[in-house]
Amino acid sequence: MNKIVSAAFIAAIVAAPFSSPLLAQEVERGGISAVGVDVSLTSLFLEAGLVVKLVMIGLLIASVWSWAIIFDKVVLYARTKRQLSRFEKIFWSGQSLEELYQTLSDRTPNGMGALFVAAMKEWKRSFERGARSAIGLQMRIDKALDVSLAREMERLERRLLFLATVGSAAPFVGLFGTVIGIMTSFQAIAGSKSTNLAVVAPGIAEALLATALGLLAAIPAVIAYNKLSADVSKIGMRLESFADEFSAILSRQNDEKSQN
Repeated sequence: MNKIVSAAFIAAIVAAPFSSPLLAQEVERGGISAVGVDVSLTSLFLEAGLVVKLVMIGLLIASVWSWAIIFDKVVLYARTKRQLSRFEKIFWSGQSLEELYQTLSDRTPNGMGALFVAAMKEWKRSFERGARSAIGLQMRIDKALDVSLAREMERLERRLLFLATVGSAAPFVGLFGTVIGIMTSFQAIAGSKSTNLAVVAPGIAEALLATALGLLAAIPAVIAYNKLSADVSKIGMRLESFADEFSAILSRQNDEKSQN
């Protein structure tokens, strides 16, 4: 019995090289060869159904808009960091607060400059009106700093939510296009009553293209959102630290004026 099994096994090994071309010929005769089928990206898009076309166009628009936001935020955050460093250097150089306020009040400052102008404006307005309560003045200054800080963070974080939305939704939108493409393939099989690859290849290819476009839009959006969120958090921490330090400086000056 063992000799028979061994002989059959050896015969199968010997026949394998000759059976492969025969199998390929049978597959080709069975209609699996896709010769003559145009599966280029352009033809896949043009031959796709209306729903899949809308999915592809939407994903392409989302991808282009995401890259525009990414480029804009990278430039904005780099410029903001330079402005913060430059302002800190000027602020801690010993220059008079009044002179610095006069310089910045003629412009529309951003970042720490906006916080500084807001706090100084409230401080000067209160003393011009004869503020009597140092505690009330300090509360108003802190409130002005908080409002200015919130505006700056809103300006920096604007449109970041779009990147998060694209990163989370684009794969599912692409998957929706994939489902529609596969349904088209099954409908083609049912209509032609054939499993020829030339019949099902276009639908499957457009389905995979929709999936690829979904990933193409989602992956950069997710990576950029995480990176930009970390950058804006660092900028926010620097702004909060400056707001606390400047509030303490104005508080000491309020005490000195009260004693005088």
